[in-house]
Amino acid sequence: MTSSLESLTLLARAVDCLVRYGVASNPNTTPETLTILAQDEDWGVRCGVANNLNTPPEILTILARDEDASVRYWVAQNPNATREIIQTVRAYEFYLQHPTL
Repeated sequence: MTSSLESLTLLARAVDCLVRYGVASNPNTTPETLTILAQDEDWGVRCGVANNLNTPPEILTILARDEDASVRYWVAQNPNATREIIQTVRAYEFYLQHPTL
């Protein structure tokens, strides 16, 4: 079952974070909607964006520095993550473990 783009765009603004997660992880969601959801206050929604195979590297670059470790994990697992993005995730993890260095 495919979702219409209009429906996904509307559902991306839903109050329920589980609905927004469903949009974020939907393979039919546009990069424009994924960009909006990448800024969602709910870490689970951002995980859905990070794990979506349609998420472009530009969004993954932003999520590579996300405050939540689960989001960063899914960024590193995404096949669209470039070597530079994965290095950013690793560097950010090191910084969080050694903030005084």
